[in-house]
Amino acid sequence: MPELPEVEVVRRGLERWVAGRTVAETQVLHPRAVRRHLAGGEDFAARLKGHRIGVARRRGKYLWLPLADTDASILGHLGMSGQLLVQPESAPDEKHLRIRVRFDDDLGTELRFVDQRTFGGLSLHDNTPDGLPDVIAHIARDPLDPAFDDAAFHTALRLRRTTVKRALLDQSLISGVGNIYADEALWRAKLHYERPTASLPRPRSVELLGHVRDVMNAALAVGGTSFDSLYVNVNGESGYFDRSLDAYGREGEPCRRCGTPIRRRPWMNRSSYFCPRCQRPPRVAP
Repeated sequence: MPELPEVEVVRRGLERWVAGRTVAETQVLHPRAVRRHLAGGEDFAARLKGHRIGVARRRGKYLWLPLADTDASILGHLGMSGQLLVQPESAPDEKHLRIRVRFDDDLGTELRFVDQRTFGGLSLHDNTPDGLPDVIAHIARDPLDPAFDDAAFHTALRLRRTTVKRALLDQSLISGVGNIYADEALWRAKLHYERPTASLPRPRSVELLGHVRDVMNAALAVGGTSFDSLYVNVNGESGYFDRSLDAYGREGEPCRRCGTPIRRRPWMNRSSYFCPRCQRPPRVAP
Protein backbone atom coordinates (compact mmCIF):
# COMPACT_ATOMS: atom_id res chain seq x y z
CA MET A 1 0.00 0.00 0.00
CA PRO A 2 1.14 3.59 -0.55
CA GLU A 3 2.73 5.15 2.51
CA LEU A 4 3.00 8.75 3.68
CA PRO A 5 5.29 10.08 0.88
CA GLU A 6 3.15 8.63 -1.91
CA VAL A 7 -0.09 9.92 -0.36
CA GLU A 8 1.42 13.36 0.27
CA VAL A 9 2.46 13.60 -3.38
CA VAL A 10 -1.16 12.97 -4.38
CA ARG A 11 -2.44 15.45 -1.77
CA ARG A 12 -0.22 18.20 -3.16
CA GLY A 13 -1.50 17.53 -6.66
CA LEU A 14 -5.12 17.69 -5.52
CA GLU A 15 -4.43 20.92 -3.67
CA ARG A 16 -3.11 22.43 -6.88
CA TRP A 17 -5.66 21.13 -9.37
CA VAL A 18 -8.90 20.47 -7.47
CA ALA A 19 -9.17 22.80 -4.46
CA GLY A 20 -11.78 25.53 -4.84
CA ARG A 21 -13.68 23.82 -7.66
CA THR A 22 -17.40 23.03 -7.40
CA VAL A 23 -18.75 19.58 -8.24
CA ALA A 24 -21.16 19.53 -11.17
CA GLU A 25 -21.63 15.78 -11.51
CA THR A 26 -20.30 12.52 -10.08
CA GLN A 27 -20.50 9.18 -11.84
CA VAL A 28 -19.98 5.99 -9.83
CA LEU A 29 -18.98 3.34 -12.36
CA HIS A 30 -18.30 0.45 -9.96
CA PRO A 31 -20.17 -0.17 -6.67
CA ARG A 32 -17.09 -1.47 -4.84
CA ALA A 33 -15.45 1.93 -5.24
CA VAL A 34 -18.02 3.42 -2.82
CA ARG A 35 -18.61 0.38 -0.59
CA ARG A 36 -17.44 2.33 2.46
CA HIS A 37 -20.17 4.88 1.73
CA LEU A 38 -22.96 2.78 3.19
CA ALA A 39 -25.79 4.72 1.54
CA GLY A 40 -24.53 3.68 -1.90
CA GLY A 41 -23.35 5.25 -5.12
CA GLU A 42 -26.45 7.29 -5.94
CA ASP A 43 -26.41 8.93 -2.52
CA PHE A 44 -22.67 9.58 -2.79
CA ALA A 45 -23.09 11.33 -6.14
CA ALA A 46 -26.13 13.33 -5.01
CA ARG A 47 -24.46 14.58 -1.85
CA LEU A 48 -21.41 15.88 -3.74
CA LYS A 49 -23.32 17.83 -6.38
CA GLY A 50 -23.03 21.59 -6.01
CA HIS A 51 -20.44 21.52 -3.22
CA ARG A 52 -17.06 23.24 -3.38
CA ILE A 53 -13.93 21.18 -2.73
CA GLY A 54 -11.64 22.52 -0.02
CA VAL A 55 -7.87 22.10 0.32
CA ALA A 56 -6.86 18.43 0.38
CA ARG A 57 -5.63 17.19 3.75
CA ARG A 58 -3.74 14.14 4.95
CA ARG A 59 -2.96 12.29 8.14
CA GLY A 60 -0.47 9.48 7.73
CA LYS A 61 -1.65 7.33 4.82
CA TYR A 62 -5.17 8.81 4.86
CA LEU A 63 -6.23 11.52 2.41
CA TRP A 64 -9.41 13.56 2.35
CA LEU A 65 -11.07 16.43 0.50
CA PRO A 66 -13.15 18.69 2.78
CA LEU A 67 -16.40 20.00 1.35
CA ALA A 68 -15.83 23.68 2.09
CA ASP A 69 -19.49 24.53 2.77
CA THR A 70 -20.33 21.51 4.98
CA ASP A 71 -19.01 19.57 7.97
CA ALA A 72 -18.21 16.55 5.79
CA SER A 73 -15.27 15.29 3.75
CA ILE A 74 -14.56 12.87 0.92
CA LEU A 75 -12.18 10.27 2.33
CA GLY A 76 -9.91 8.61 -0.21
CA HIS A 77 -8.60 5.12 0.45
CA LEU A 78 -6.08 4.16 -2.25
CA GLY A 79 -5.72 0.52 -1.21
CA MET A 80 -3.29 -1.55 -3.26
CA SER A 81 -3.79 0.10 -6.63
CA GLY A 82 -6.03 3.16 -6.30
CA GLN A 83 -5.15 6.35 -8.18
CA LEU A 84 -6.65 9.84 -8.04
CA LEU A 85 -5.95 11.39 -11.43
CA VAL A 86 -6.71 14.83 -12.84
CA GLN A 87 -7.35 14.23 -16.52
CA PRO A 88 -8.58 16.28 -19.48
CA GLU A 89 -12.30 15.71 -19.99
CA SER A 90 -11.50 14.57 -23.53
CA ALA A 91 -9.00 11.91 -22.43
CA PRO A 92 -10.08 8.29 -23.04
CA ASP A 93 -11.40 6.49 -20.00
CA GLU A 94 -8.88 4.32 -18.18
CA LYS A 95 -9.62 0.59 -18.25
CA HIS A 96 -10.20 0.53 -14.50
CA LEU A 97 -11.99 3.87 -14.10
CA ARG A 98 -14.33 3.59 -11.08
CA ILE A 99 -15.48 7.14 -10.25
CA ARG A 100 -15.58 10.35 -12.29
CA VAL A 101 -16.06 13.83 -10.78
CA ARG A 102 -16.82 16.71 -13.15
CA PHE A 103 -16.69 20.38 -12.15
CA ASP A 104 -18.81 23.40 -13.11
CA ASP A 105 -15.95 25.48 -14.51
CA ASP A 106 -14.24 25.73 -17.89
CA LEU A 107 -10.80 24.40 -16.88
CA GLY A 108 -11.39 21.29 -18.99
CA THR A 109 -10.20 18.73 -16.45
CA GLU A 110 -11.97 16.21 -14.21
CA LEU A 111 -11.04 14.07 -11.22
CA ARG A 112 -10.94 10.31 -11.79
CA PHE A 113 -10.58 7.47 -9.32
CA VAL A 114 -8.93 4.51 -11.04
CA ASP A 115 -8.43 1.21 -9.23
CA GLN A 116 -7.35 -2.01 -10.88
CA ARG A 117 -7.91 -4.29 -7.87
CA THR A 118 -10.88 -2.39 -6.37
CA PHE A 119 -9.46 -2.56 -2.84
CA GLY A 120 -9.64 1.24 -2.49
CA GLY A 121 -12.49 3.70 -2.78
CA LEU A 122 -14.08 7.01 -1.89
CA SER A 123 -16.64 7.69 0.84
CA LEU A 124 -18.31 10.66 2.49
CA HIS A 125 -18.00 11.13 6.26
CA ASP A 126 -18.85 13.69 8.92
CA ASN A 127 -15.93 15.64 10.35
CA THR A 128 -14.77 15.73 13.95
CA PRO A 129 -14.24 19.15 15.61
CA ASP A 130 -10.59 18.87 14.50
CA GLY A 131 -11.66 18.57 10.87
CA LEU A 132 -10.85 14.87 10.45
CA PRO A 133 -13.31 12.40 8.93
CA ASP A 134 -14.79 10.67 11.97
CA VAL A 135 -13.71 7.18 10.87
CA ILE A 136 -10.02 8.09 11.17
CA ALA A 137 -10.19 10.03 14.43
CA HIS A 138 -8.15 7.29 16.13
CA ILE A 139 -5.19 7.65 13.75
CA ALA A 140 -2.10 9.21 15.32
CA ARG A 141 -0.36 12.23 13.86
CA ASP A 142 2.46 11.46 11.45
CA PRO A 143 6.13 12.40 12.01
CA LEU A 144 6.01 15.20 9.40
CA ASP A 145 3.09 16.86 11.17
CA PRO A 146 4.33 20.00 13.01
CA ALA A 147 2.08 19.02 15.94
CA PHE A 148 3.61 15.54 16.30
CA ASP A 149 4.61 15.08 19.96
CA ASP A 150 8.13 13.63 19.99
CA ALA A 151 8.26 13.25 23.78
CA ALA A 152 4.95 11.40 23.90
CA PHE A 153 6.13 9.10 21.11
CA HIS A 154 9.34 8.19 22.94
CA THR A 155 7.42 7.49 26.16
CA ALA A 156 4.82 5.36 24.40
CA LEU A 157 7.50 3.46 22.51
CA ARG A 158 9.24 2.42 25.71
CA LEU A 159 5.96 1.38 27.33
CA ARG A 160 4.82 -0.81 24.45
CA ARG A 161 5.54 -4.49 24.95
CA THR A 162 6.32 -5.09 21.33
CA THR A 163 9.13 -4.95 18.80
CA VAL A 164 10.38 -1.85 17.04
CA LYS A 165 9.02 -2.55 13.55
CA ARG A 166 5.59 -3.48 14.90
CA ALA A 167 5.59 -0.18 16.77
CA LEU A 168 6.50 1.81 13.65
CA LEU A 169 3.60 0.22 11.78
CA ASP A 170 1.12 0.89 14.60
CA GLN A 171 -0.98 3.71 13.14
CA SER A 172 -2.36 4.59 16.58
CA LEU A 173 1.20 5.37 17.74
CA ILE A 174 2.74 6.96 14.65
CA SER A 175 0.95 7.15 11.30
CA GLY A 176 2.16 7.05 7.74
CA VAL A 177 4.95 4.49 8.16
CA GLY A 178 4.55 1.25 6.23
CA ASN A 179 6.74 -1.70 5.41
CA ILE A 180 9.05 0.09 2.97
CA TYR A 181 9.95 3.10 5.08
CA ALA A 182 10.11 1.10 8.31
CA ASP A 183 12.80 -1.13 6.78
CA GLU A 184 14.64 1.90 5.41
CA ALA A 185 14.59 3.79 8.72
CA LEU A 186 15.68 0.71 10.68
CA TRP A 187 18.58 0.14 8.27
CA ARG A 188 19.71 3.74 8.72
CA ALA A 189 19.42 3.40 12.51
CA LYS A 190 21.23 0.01 12.51
CA LEU A 191 18.34 -1.57 14.40
CA HIS A 192 17.00 -5.08 13.87
CA TYR A 193 13.27 -5.21 13.23
CA GLU A 194 12.73 -7.58 16.20
CA ARG A 195 14.45 -5.30 18.72
CA PRO A 196 12.13 -4.93 21.76
CA THR A 197 10.93 -1.37 22.17
CA ALA A 198 11.40 -1.55 25.95
CA SER A 199 15.14 -1.98 25.39
CA LEU A 200 15.51 1.24 23.36
CA PRO A 201 17.15 4.04 25.36
CA ARG A 202 15.80 7.49 24.62
CA PRO A 203 18.80 8.58 22.47
CA ARG A 204 18.24 5.57 20.19
CA SER A 205 14.52 6.25 19.82
CA VAL A 206 15.29 9.91 19.08
CA GLU A 207 17.76 8.79 16.43
CA LEU A 208 15.22 6.35 14.93
CA LEU A 209 12.54 9.02 14.69
CA GLY A 210 15.03 11.29 12.95
CA HIS A 211 15.75 8.58 10.39
CA VAL A 212 12.01 8.03 9.81
CA ARG A 213 11.65 11.72 8.99
CA ASP A 214 14.78 11.80 6.85
CA VAL A 215 13.79 8.84 4.70
CA MET A 216 10.28 10.17 4.18
CA ASN A 217 11.52 13.62 3.23
CA ALA A 218 14.01 12.06 0.82
CA ALA A 219 11.22 10.03 -0.78
CA LEU A 220 8.97 13.08 -1.03
CA ALA A 221 11.69 14.99 -2.87
CA VAL A 222 11.57 12.49 -5.75
CA GLY A 223 7.83 11.79 -5.80
CA GLY A 224 7.72 8.73 -3.55
CA THR A 225 8.27 5.07 -4.42
CA SER A 226 6.60 3.58 -7.51
CA PHE A 227 7.47 -0.07 -8.14
CA ASP A 228 4.83 -1.03 -10.71
CA SER A 229 3.44 2.27 -12.04
CA LEU A 230 0.47 2.02 -9.66
CA TYR A 231 1.57 4.65 -7.14
CA VAL A 232 1.58 7.83 -9.19
CA ASN A 233 0.76 11.49 -8.74
CA VAL A 234 -2.40 13.12 -10.08
CA ASN A 235 -0.77 13.56 -13.51
CA GLY A 236 0.13 9.87 -13.71
CA GLU A 237 3.85 10.39 -13.11
CA SER A 238 5.82 7.83 -11.08
CA GLY A 239 8.16 8.55 -8.19
CA TYR A 240 11.80 7.52 -8.22
CA PHE A 241 12.73 6.71 -4.63
CA ASP A 242 12.95 2.99 -5.46
CA ARG A 243 16.35 3.85 -6.99
CA SER A 244 17.59 5.08 -3.60
CA LEU A 245 16.37 2.26 -1.35
CA ASP A 246 19.07 0.88 0.94
CA ALA A 247 17.29 -2.20 2.31
CA TYR A 248 13.78 -2.82 1.00
CA GLY A 249 13.66 -5.06 -2.07
CA ARG A 250 17.46 -5.55 -2.17
CA GLU A 251 17.72 -9.20 -1.09
CA GLY A 252 21.14 -10.59 -2.01
CA GLU A 253 22.56 -7.20 -2.96
CA PRO A 254 25.47 -5.79 -0.94
CA CYS A 255 24.74 -3.52 1.99
CA ARG A 256 25.75 0.01 1.00
CA ARG A 257 27.50 0.38 4.37
CA CYS A 258 29.41 -2.86 4.91
CA GLY A 259 28.99 -4.97 1.77
CA THR A 260 27.18 -7.87 3.48
CA PRO A 261 24.32 -9.24 1.33
CA ILE A 262 20.93 -7.92 2.37
CA ARG A 263 18.58 -10.60 3.70
CA ARG A 264 14.82 -10.97 3.51
CA ARG A 265 12.73 -12.71 6.14
CA PRO A 266 8.97 -13.38 6.21
CA TRP A 267 7.30 -11.09 8.74
CA MET A 268 3.59 -10.64 9.53
CA ASN A 269 2.46 -11.67 6.01
CA ARG A 270 5.06 -9.26 4.63
CA SER A 271 8.82 -9.31 4.32
CA SER A 272 11.54 -7.58 6.31
CA TYR A 273 14.79 -6.59 4.60
CA PHE A 274 17.87 -6.00 6.72
CA CYS A 275 21.65 -6.25 6.86
CA PRO A 276 22.64 -9.16 9.12
CA ARG A 277 25.88 -7.43 10.07
CA CYS A 278 24.72 -3.84 10.60
CA GLN A 279 21.37 -4.84 12.13
CA ARG A 280 22.19 -7.70 14.45
CA PRO A 281 19.22 -9.56 15.93
CA PRO A 282 18.50 -9.05 19.64
CA ARG A 283 19.99 -11.56 22.03
CA VAL A 284 17.60 -14.20 23.28
CA ALA A 285 17.50 -14.51 27.08
CA PRO A 286 18.76 -17.91 28.29
